[in-house]
Amino acid sequence: MSLLKHLLLSFLSRKYLLKLWTTQEIGEVTCRCRRNKSEHPDSGPKKPSALSFPLSSFLPKAEGFLLQSKVEMASEIHMPGPVCLIENSDQQLVANQEALAILSAIKQPVVVVAIVGLYRTGKSYLMNKLAGKQNGFSLGSTVQSHTKGIWMWCVPHSQKPGHTLVLLDTEGLEDIGKGDNQNDCWIFALAILLSSTFIYNSMGTINQQAIDQLHYVTELTDLIKSKSSPEKSDIADSAIFVGFFPTFVWTLRDFHLELELNGKPATPDEYLESSLLLKTGTDEKTKRFNEPRLCIRKFFPQRKCFVFDRPAPTKKLSKLETVAEEELSEDFVEQVAKFTSYIFSSSGVKTLPGGIKVNGPRLQSLVLTYVNAIRSGELPCMENAVLTLAQIENSVAMQKAIEHYEEQMNQKVQLPTETLQELLDLHRPIKRKSIKVFMKNSFKDIDQKFQKELGDQLNAKLDAFIKKNMDMSSARCSDLLEGIFGPLEEEVKQGTFSKPGGYYLFLQKKQELEKKYNQAPGKGLQAEEMLKKYFESKEDVAETLLKTDQSLTEKEKEIEAERIKAEAAEAANRGLKEMQDKLELMMKEKERSYQELKKHQKEKMKKELEEMKAEQQRIISLKLQEQERLLKAGFENESRKIYDEIKKIKENESSCTIL
Repeated sequence: MSLLKHLLLSFLSRKYLLKLWTTQEIGEVTCRCRRNKSEHPDSGPKKPSALSFPLSSFLPKAEGFLLQSKVEMASEIHMPGPVCLIENSDQQLVANQEALAILSAIKQPVVVVAIVGLYRTGKSYLMNKLAGKQNGFSLGSTVQSHTKGIWMWCVPHSQKPGHTLVLLDTEGLEDIGKGDNQNDCWIFALAILLSSTFIYNSMGTINQQAIDQLHYVTELTDLIKSKSSPEKSDIADSAIFVGFFPTFVWTLRDFHLELELNGKPATPDEYLESSLLLKTGTDEKTKRFNEPRLCIRKFFPQRKCFVFDRPAPTKKLSKLETVAEEELSEDFVEQVAKFTSYIFSSSGVKTLPGGIKVNGPRLQSLVLTYVNAIRSGELPCMENAVLTLAQIENSVAMQKAIEHYEEQMNQKVQLPTETLQELLDLHRPIKRKSIKVFMKNSFKDIDQKFQKELGDQLNAKLDAFIKKNMDMSSARCSDLLEGIFGPLEEEVKQGTFSKPGGYYLFLQKKQELEKKYNQAPGKGLQAEEMLKKYFESKEDVAETLLKTDQSLTEKEKEIEAERIKAEAAEAANRGLKEMQDKLELMMKEKERSYQELKKHQKEKMKKELEEMKAEQQRIISLKLQEQERLLKAGFENESRKIYDEIKKIKENESSCTIL
């Protein structure tokens, strides 16, 4: 790369937001840049600036959606402001390519915090605080919802080095301007599916109206699937939502009540739990009262609550991002500090079933899979998302392993080798390491499809190296034979040996040259075979000289002819044995390779099985806690339902079918 181009990239990485994507039509990596400043979410789609140029002149072309450019990017992403991740245009959800490109560059584990709630309830203010900024996500100052779709802001995690905090701000729910609330349901579901901490933001207290406004939680079983084919298992699809649902945090804004329960001071968490208590009874009214509470308790056993006083006088609320902290309510400032401290310290890395830690490219894949499912009229499915991700990553892992094998073989193997065994001895540790590269970067390789394909491809690569080894040896020997025996051939043409006693003179010279050939280094494993073929090609020359040598009797000629035949037969037998030895050596090598791959497969399967069992135990533990709470409260029927779910999960534990 020229110095000018290097400086240009360095400048762009500091002053602009680098955007990379592949275009299917031209297979070209394009770079577009826009100035690092926050865009108003209601200001419509932004066009790229005039600074647009192809990178093909100095960057390798990208192959596949997740294969990244070779440009070295910082391990941390520094976004100056949020960008739209999922656009909500004309009641259609669309993943934004710019945001996906940003995610694809984040190689660190991601902690994903999403916030939802009614429009104009101050969600964006809290997210700006988590970003460590006064503004960024648009707050707006009217009764209209400002944030449209789902907006994303990726910042370095303030308390977890080597992690990226991904903040997702969603458009306000139940905006009267939208008319249809179906997209609200999808926004709610996507926020749950993508996050590791899910914040529900509302105004005032937790009363029946607040619970009713959280009706989306009762619709989750109609919006999300955990398995692609739940009928194959006795476990209800919704029974294992808890295995991959995020921590639930309820934030109550402009909270004006004293936190007391039965005349005693209470914590916000205790207040939340008291609000989720069930009523006894079987009538419809009681069922409607209990249903959302049961769903919250069942799907979100890990719950937290924060209350916030009104931050400032009404006239200042419309421009809260411009109000200095010292002008805000002291209680509010303290409450926000507690909230952000909890989120920073307690929000974990987004993790998929099986303990799979999510990084930027994996989050990118989840976004695409879920949004595409919704657009095609299907339900977002966790199992399908994980399997799609596994297909992508296992394919990349296999390619990495193959590239490692080729690179190391080209570096460490000097062709041609003197023997096949020498080549195999060099190949073996390289192949072993290549398999480890695959194992490290792969997961959920169903039926070991990719492992088997990797084994086949590595065997094919070995075969190609063996052929190349033989070809290089043959070419080198051919050149050497031509150089050594060329003068002898010229003498034959000139008739030097066409005289009495010429045959034995020819034979003597031939043996001297053969000795010289055998002593020459670096011929490789085809040395003997190529010499044999050369001599076979010159048999008619020796035969002619033998027949025309008048100094030899007919009997002597017959004896010499028999000697030549015996020599040729012996050479043929040696060649046949050598070929058999090579075949046997290759069969042993492939069997050893198969057994090693099988061993790696067992180790990988054992590890994944342990992770799946640990996941099931975590689900069971969370369900046991909720079952105990329900039983203590006297709700035996609901407790029994959870007990039955636990029982079925335990029965299925041996097969580990839960995703």
